[in-house]
Amino acid sequence: MARSSRNTVASSLKWILGLQLAFGALMLSDDLLSVLPRIGRGTDAPELTQPLSPGDQTRRYAPSDINPRAPRPGTRPVPVDTDMPSRLAFQDTVWDAAPVITLTGTIAPGDADRFADFLATVDPAPELAFLNSPGGSVMDALAIGRQMRDAGLGTRMTETDICLSACPYLLASGTDREVEDGALVGVHQHYFGENTALPAFLAVEDIQRGQGDVMTFLDQMGIDPLVMQHALVTPPDEIYLLTPEELTRYRMTTGD
Repeated sequence: MARSSRNTVASSLKWILGLQLAFGALMLSDDLLSVLPRIGRGTDAPELTQPLSPGDQTRRYAPSDINPRAPRPGTRPVPVDTDMPSRLAFQDTVWDAAPVITLTGTIAPGDADRFADFLATVDPAPELAFLNSPGGSVMDALAIGRQMRDAGLGTRMTETDICLSACPYLLASGTDREVEDGALVGVHQHYFGENTALPAFLAVEDIQRGQGDVMTFLDQMGIDPLVMQHALVTPPDEIYLLTPEELTRYRMTTGD
């Protein structure tokens, strides 16, 4: 009788497990059916360089296609006239009689450690960081942002600079934050965790934890977390570009 009861329990557990797997497969297939057409079709958003107007702010985002825009002479401490670096390039210099640094290129995993080593070698300590980046690793961006805030750095973007995807967390870290007219600041959905190729429905736990880290960071930096409402509804192959009015409203910029 005991063996029969164990067999019955084992059969019931197998049935329940099978039912859970079936439900899981059904949910996954439903998500795939909704996502695959978009993956195959791509985005219909305009190119990044197309002019903006309020309500028409979503643009195509393809980091590999983004190259620096040449600044006007004398408007930037270190002119950018080559391909966008595949990981952050750091440089210290003097601008307007003040020690400054520039951060240019994609934020790659491990760049937070590289930045900490770089910052420790800069003498005199910089007062301002110029940014020009298409984004990259969110966790590294948050770590670099905290280092910049601890160092008391202001952040600045000149008229031809971009700060997209994870880069706005660097901008947000500035004690003072200035974005010139013409600069592009944009947000969208992020991937969190090691696998950046998985759609959101396959990485929910990582995304929820990562979004919690982002919200905490924004609050610590004095940024209105409502800026994330635009990020959460903009897919990773598109970017939502913030208007000057929105940059002010969400406190991404300071002063006039």
